[in-house]
Amino acid sequence: MFDKLFVSFLVDEIGGGFFVSVPPGHVACVYDWGRGVLKKTWGPGLHFKIPFWQTAKLFNAQTLEYTIREGFDVNHNKEILGDEPITAVSYDNIPLTVQGTLLVRVNRESVVSLWENIGEDFVSKIVRPVSRSRIRSAISQFLHKDISANRHFVEQKIREELEADLHPKGLIVEGVLLSDISQKSAS
Repeated sequence: MFDKLFVSFLVDEIGGGFFVSVPPGHVACVYDWGRGVLKKTWGPGLHFKIPFWQTAKLFNAQTLEYTIREGFDVNHNKEILGDEPITAVSYDNIPLTVQGTLLVRVNRESVVSLWENIGEDFVSKIVRPVSRSRIRSAISQFLHKDISANRHFVEQKIREELEADLHPKGLIVEGVLLSDISQKSAS
């Protein structure tokens, strides 16, 4: 029994361990036991690696939807792409609830830095706290009556604030789409 398990492990690691298949829309970073995280990333295709000595980590480089909506359960999985509605206060001190979608993707040229400095769990470490803070900050610069009439400008302001924080960390903000900004009910 142990012999079969050991042989199965060796065949899998040595036979399959020489190659890394990177699917379309993804990039791979490689950790080398001797040199650390290599600076070169691998795009889609089949790539050669040294078994046991190098490990590849795949990152999705496609546009990701980070949805902020009612009923979203963040407690189930901290790395899930989304959040519950964000409470914010307008310039004229009106409490609001914000829902929408952020379109974000990993910058292929900065993925090595992202992996080294932040790690795989960048949603819970960077995207969620930064998006909550920057959305609140942007909403606070508009009067309540102006928010609905100038939704495009509100979205643009949120995007600018998010880009300023996320771009240096290796994330690209492609869009901010607000679906609902409503006055928060008194509870």
